[in-house]
Amino acid sequence: MRKQLELKDYLEGIKNKDRTILARAITLVESHNPDHQKLAQELLKTILPLTGKSKRVGISGTPGVGKSTFIEAFGKQLTSQKKTVAVLAVDPTSQVSGGSILGDKTRMNELAIDPLAFIRPSPSGETLGGVARRTRESLLLCEAFGFDYVLVETVGVGQSETTVAQMVDLFVMLLQPGAGDDLQGIKRGILEVVDMVVVTKDDDDQEKIILRAKHDYQQALQILRHEGWIPPVLSCSAVTKKGLPEVEKTMEEYFSKEAAQIQKKREKQGLDWMWQLIHEGLKSSFQEVIDHKTIRTSESKIKNNQGTPPEVAQELLKQFFSHLK
Repeated sequence: MRKQLELKDYLEGIKNKDRTILARAITLVESHNPDHQKLAQELLKTILPLTGKSKRVGISGTPGVGKSTFIEAFGKQLTSQKKTVAVLAVDPTSQVSGGSILGDKTRMNELAIDPLAFIRPSPSGETLGGVARRTRESLLLCEAFGFDYVLVETVGVGQSETTVAQMVDLFVMLLQPGAGDDLQGIKRGILEVVDMVVVTKDDDDQEKIILRAKHDYQQALQILRHEGWIPPVLSCSAVTKKGLPEVEKTMEEYFSKEAAQIQKKREKQGLDWMWQLIHEGLKSSFQEVIDHKTIRTSESKIKNNQGTPPEVAQELLKQFFSHLK
């Protein structure tokens, strides 16, 4: 049986760059156990002064675009320059069994054994937006650990995939050659929040297709974004490594030129996170106060047209607030 770690153990482990302790700290913040959550909050509060120095990059993309392949190639490029990188990879959770494969380490064989890299797969659970329930907390732990880059790989493009943009400095969208199909399948909201587009699989004899795809994506972005940072459209091959240096150079330019905007973005992200937790807390308190039978009865009223949703919601809220008095 493993030793139960205390606050000082986690702090010492993070200070000493102990990857095992970092992994256990992430497990701690992901835990639903109330005691674990209490310790996790103490840990996060203590390490807060150590955070804020990493480059936070969110990476999403259409199905089959090769997110893991790109991240491994890009991560290896960073570590070849002695830069450290953490990868927070979110795996989809089955809506049937509730389980996740968590296979990102197997898809990033080389990066997984790189001493300058750290990969942590987490299940998405019931959380929408392509991220896990505690991705923000895990990100802070990786920053306190001192990684130069923290890459957040999302589940994949979906209607609520923009959540990752609310926790990173730079949101990268990976797209495939064949602009027409991709542009049809991507939600407008995603293109409005991306900071960079990278067309993947730029190898073999696809030069004309790649150029056409880059042109189409750039045109779409210029229509949606009229001021400030206009997301550049680049291309690369994770297999041949073509274009990866340009991707890194453009990222560095963004972090340099947009430093003031990144600071404002982080401030807003902190406020958004606070309000999200307030909403979650209120919902949790509501479900603790209003018993399951009452909720089921109220739901039946709506199903049987015995009351409108606003009317039934008001009845439940009145019960909730009267209990608080």
